[in-house]
Amino acid sequence: MAAFPSSPLLGRLGIRLPIIQSPMAGVSSPAMAAAVSNYGGLGSLGVGAMTASQAREAIHQFRALSQGPLNVNVFVHQPAQTNPPKEAAWLKRLDSQFGRAKAQPPATLHEIYTSFLVDDDMLAMLVKERPKVVSFHFGVPRPDQVAALRQAGIVLLASATNVQEAKALETAGVDAIVAQGYEAGGHRGVFDPDGEDNCLGTFALTRLLVRTLGIPVIAAGGIMDGAGIAAALKLGAVAAQLGTAFIATDESLADQGFRQLLFSDAAHHTVMTRVISGRPARSLANDFTRWGAGVPNDAVPDYPITYDAGKALNAVGRAAGLSGYGAHWAGQGAPLARALSTEALMEALERELERVLG
Repeated sequence: MAAFPSSPLLGRLGIRLPIIQSPMAGVSSPAMAAAVSNYGGLGSLGVGAMTASQAREAIHQFRALSQGPLNVNVFVHQPAQTNPPKEAAWLKRLDSQFGRAKAQPPATLHEIYTSFLVDDDMLAMLVKERPKVVSFHFGVPRPDQVAALRQAGIVLLASATNVQEAKALETAGVDAIVAQGYEAGGHRGVFDPDGEDNCLGTFALTRLLVRTLGIPVIAAGGIMDGAGIAAALKLGAVAAQLGTAFIATDESLADQGFRQLLFSDAAHHTVMTRVISGRPARSLANDFTRWGAGVPNDAVPDYPITYDAGKALNAVGRAAGLSGYGAHWAGQGAPLARALSTEALMEALERELERVLG
């Protein structure tokens, strides 16, 4: 095995390869994360949609399969502001889509996920379980949360989409920044979903942050193979985070409809949409995104209230044989996806990285 460029951060993370599997809520599994960590990368679990007890169980499932490092990712968005008239109008707007499945929209919508900002049960669980890494998406955690996690010896990562967000996270005390480019699949990590988004690409953002920050940078977005990882390293990143590359692995929780769509022409037409969840997110083109193309952003309720409607629509759609309403999050590198076991994908990534770096 070749020796790859190392850094103090990789040593702290306890990984041999500069590869982090993205913590994709609803797609990454304990088995996937374990396979990545067992091979020498950093496996991750997205627990933003879980309660503290559910997240604890997922961590225990990982530890039954691996003694390696684990990254647990939480959402630190501002809690939703309910707006009953707006939510009622949203359900009325969705009526035609529920009608395709011969179903009725739900009568009301709810905030289905608790932000880590107000979830002290999740904080207490993480301090007790002490995963190697905790990472943040959508914003900056509270100072006392950072202090408690650092006191527990946990390495802290956080995603940023521009220099200003990254500086705020560095000031808050995180150990490294995940530079999330506009190419990335899934939810944009923007702190303010209604603010201006400069849509910086992965490599431009990575280089800007490497030049600006005093902490390490991890590149994320559109990276699917060893050549992409090598390019990120040459721009100064200490590692690359890959998500879409793992969707089609054996250990992925992606359903058959998602997998089929990933290997269809839709992979060439990913779009940024907020109609599925309430926040901008990159998805494979599907029935939901095509319908949403004509919906103004200001008509969409807050995240994750909108997601309550989206999940209900996906459930009735699947029951009626319609697979086009799922959260088919994927990045612009989707056409490069491979259907392999997670271990085989890690082997391929290492082999490709060796080839480029010599």
